[in-house]
Amino acid sequence: MVSTHHSGTHRVQAGRKASLNLPLDRVGFIILKAREYDAKEGDTDPDEGSNAIDDGQTDVLTDKQDDPVREELLGAIRALNEDERMRLVALAWVGRGTYSKEEWREAIATAKSEHSRRTAEYLLTMPLLGDYLEDGLAQFDEGIVDDSDRREGLNSEDEPLGNMRDRPPRQ
Repeated sequence: MVSTHHSGTHRVQAGRKASLNLPLDRVGFIILKAREYDAKEGDTDPDEGSNAIDDGQTDVLTDKQDDPVREELLGAIRALNEDERMRLVALAWVGRGTYSKEEWREAIATAKSEHSRRTAEYLLTMPLLGDYLEDGLAQFDEGIVDDSDRREGLNSEDEPLGNMRDRPPRQ
């Protein structure tokens, strides 16, 4: 089970608030599924016909069109309304460093103009989607808490990992 960690208000330029307006429980689920999906690798033997037990169950880590993790992730993204899907794209971009928190409204507008169709498929093409979403949440002082009650995305001093001074900026 994933829960969320909230703190503070979100301020942007001249006192205007940047509001995520995203269901954080769903975003947490999408982050976890995206990480499962990112762990997959390309299908190296598409015509393989042997027994999965004989292969040591390695096909579980193979990315295939009928992959249940992929379908679950696509379904979770598609279950968001259109505005939430655009905000999810913008959040990934903020986490990736394409936009800053101060450019939140611009990121949403760009997402609406460029990715309003096939949003889920676009997001699945983004390597490290789960990390980008989590880093984006950290920019808004939000985070996810996993079953072991560890805040992900924050270091031991409660500083967002994406904002560490000694870490080079993402491209």
